[in-house]
Amino acid sequence: MAAKRLSKAETATRPLRLESPLPPAKLDRLIHEQIRLGIVSALATQPTLTFGELKRILSTTDGNLSVHARKLEEAQYIACETVFDGKLPKTEFRLTSEGRAALSRYLDHMEALIRTARGARAPGS
Repeated sequence: MAAKRLSKAETATRPLRLESPLPPAKLDRLIHEQIRLGIVSALATQPTLTFGELKRILSTTDGNLSVHARKLEEAQYIACETVFDGKLPKTEFRLTSEGRAALSRYLDHMEALIRTARGARAPGS
Protein backbone atom coordinates (compact mmCIF):
# COMPACT_ATOMS: atom_id res chain seq x y z
CA MET A 1 0.00 0.00 0.00
CA ALA A 2 1.44 3.38 -1.02
CA ALA A 3 1.94 6.06 1.60
CA LYS A 4 -0.50 8.93 1.40
CA ARG A 5 1.09 12.26 0.46
CA LEU A 6 -0.05 15.13 2.64
CA SER A 7 -1.13 18.43 1.15
CA LYS A 8 0.74 21.60 2.11
CA ALA A 9 -2.15 22.59 4.39
CA GLU A 10 -2.06 19.19 6.14
CA THR A 11 1.72 19.37 6.49
CA ALA A 12 1.57 22.89 7.92
CA THR A 13 -0.92 21.93 10.63
CA ARG A 14 0.64 18.57 11.48
CA PRO A 15 2.91 18.81 14.54
CA LEU A 16 6.56 18.23 13.72
CA ARG A 17 8.09 15.57 15.91
CA LEU A 18 11.85 15.62 16.24
CA GLU A 19 13.22 12.47 17.73
CA SER A 20 16.60 13.30 19.23
CA PRO A 21 18.92 10.76 20.82
CA LEU A 22 19.47 13.37 23.55
CA PRO A 23 16.46 15.13 25.04
CA PRO A 24 16.65 18.95 25.15
CA ALA A 25 16.61 18.84 28.95
CA LYS A 26 20.11 17.32 28.79
CA LEU A 27 21.51 20.42 27.08
CA ASP A 28 24.29 21.90 29.22
CA ARG A 29 22.72 25.28 30.01
CA LEU A 30 25.98 26.48 31.56
CA ILE A 31 27.85 26.20 28.25
CA HIS A 32 24.88 27.07 26.05
CA GLU A 33 24.97 30.78 26.99
CA GLN A 34 26.73 32.75 24.21
CA ILE A 35 29.66 34.27 26.14
CA ARG A 36 30.37 31.08 28.09
CA LEU A 37 30.28 29.02 24.89
CA GLY A 38 32.70 31.53 23.40
CA ILE A 39 35.04 31.22 26.37
CA VAL A 40 35.22 27.42 26.36
CA SER A 41 35.43 27.30 22.55
CA ALA A 42 38.32 29.77 22.48
CA LEU A 43 40.11 27.92 25.27
CA ALA A 44 39.64 24.62 23.43
CA THR A 45 41.93 25.98 20.70
CA GLN A 46 44.69 27.42 22.91
CA PRO A 47 46.50 26.13 26.00
CA THR A 48 45.83 29.44 27.79
CA LEU A 49 44.35 32.83 27.03
CA THR A 50 44.60 36.01 29.05
CA PHE A 51 41.64 38.02 30.24
CA GLY A 52 42.48 40.70 27.69
CA GLU A 53 42.73 38.18 24.84
CA LEU A 54 39.34 36.66 25.70
CA LYS A 55 37.80 40.10 26.05
CA ARG A 56 39.07 41.04 22.57
CA ILE A 57 38.07 37.71 20.95
CA LEU A 58 34.55 37.86 22.40
CA SER A 59 34.08 41.64 22.02
CA THR A 60 32.68 41.92 25.53
CA THR A 61 33.13 44.09 28.60
CA ASP A 62 35.31 43.41 31.63
CA GLY A 63 32.28 42.89 33.86
CA ASN A 64 30.49 40.57 31.44
CA LEU A 65 33.58 38.42 30.93
CA SER A 66 34.28 38.31 34.67
CA VAL A 67 30.77 37.13 35.55
CA HIS A 68 30.72 34.38 32.93
CA ALA A 69 34.29 33.24 33.61
CA ARG A 70 33.45 32.97 37.32
CA LYS A 71 30.46 30.72 36.57
CA LEU A 72 32.64 28.45 34.44
CA GLU A 73 35.34 28.42 37.10
CA GLU A 74 32.81 27.51 39.82
CA ALA A 75 31.71 24.56 37.64
CA GLN A 76 35.40 23.63 37.25
CA TYR A 77 35.15 23.96 33.46
CA ILE A 78 37.98 26.50 33.39
CA ALA A 79 40.89 27.31 35.67
CA CYS A 80 42.01 30.84 36.37
CA GLU A 81 45.47 31.89 37.49
CA THR A 82 46.80 35.38 38.07
CA VAL A 83 50.51 35.84 37.42
CA PHE A 84 52.54 39.01 37.51
CA ASP A 85 54.29 40.51 34.52
CA GLY A 86 56.58 42.79 36.46
CA LYS A 87 54.19 44.67 38.72
CA LEU A 88 51.18 44.17 36.48
CA PRO A 89 48.78 41.29 37.19
CA LYS A 90 47.91 39.09 34.23
CA THR A 91 44.96 36.71 34.55
CA GLU A 92 45.21 33.56 32.45
CA PHE A 93 42.52 31.00 31.79
CA ARG A 94 42.75 27.40 30.66
CA LEU A 95 40.14 24.77 29.87
CA THR A 96 40.10 21.92 32.41
CA SER A 97 39.57 18.27 31.52
CA GLU A 98 36.03 18.62 32.94
CA GLY A 99 35.46 21.63 30.70
CA ARG A 100 36.81 19.84 27.65
CA ALA A 101 34.52 16.85 28.35
CA ALA A 102 31.52 19.16 28.89
CA LEU A 103 32.23 20.97 25.60
CA SER A 104 32.53 17.64 23.80
CA ARG A 105 29.18 16.46 25.21
CA TYR A 106 27.58 19.80 24.27
CA LEU A 107 28.88 19.61 20.70
CA ASP A 108 27.74 15.98 20.36
CA HIS A 109 24.28 17.02 21.56
CA MET A 110 24.09 19.95 19.15
CA GLU A 111 25.28 17.75 16.24
CA ALA A 112 22.56 15.20 17.08
CA LEU A 113 19.93 17.96 17.10
CA ILE A 114 21.20 19.27 13.76
CA ARG A 115 21.18 15.79 12.19
CA THR A 116 17.64 15.24 13.46
CA ALA A 117 16.42 18.60 12.17
CA ARG A 118 18.04 18.07 8.78
CA GLY A 119 16.52 14.60 8.56
CA ALA A 120 13.08 15.99 9.36
CA ARG A 121 13.26 18.59 6.60
CA ALA A 122 11.14 17.91 3.54
CA PRO A 123 13.11 16.84 0.43
CA GLY A 124 14.10 19.77 -1.72
CA SER A 125 13.76 22.36 1.04
